[in-house]
Amino acid sequence: MKLVLSTHNVTLTKAIEDHVIDRMEKLGRLNRFALDARVTLDHDHTRAPDRQYSCSVRLSVPGPDLFAEDAESDLYSAIDLVAKKIEQQIRKRQSKYKARWHSDAARGKRQRQDAAL
Repeated sequence: MKLVLSTHNVTLTKAIEDHVIDRMEKLGRLNRFALDARVTLDHDHTRAPDRQYSCSVRLSVPGPDLFAEDAESDLYSAIDLVAKKIEQQIRKRQSKYKARWHSDAARGKRQRQDAAL
């Protein structure tokens, strides 16, 4: 998975970069079809102190892209919460995909049982 990391009013340190890479690799393992992740880190001095740091992630996957954004007082917690939101979206999409196949199979099984009676 390709990672595009951009910052706005944030100095990108090795620790921040490693933290983002670690979180995005986890998302890449959850969805093997993920093409790339665009991560934007932002620090806005004009916001309230508890929402100064924001992180947004756009994960390119087949179908509609997944997007999540969060603002917190700490950059690391913003990154963690955004990764958690994207993870929930991935799990929801996979559950819906699996449920579709299971419901089709169950419907076919019921039709065969009804035809046998």
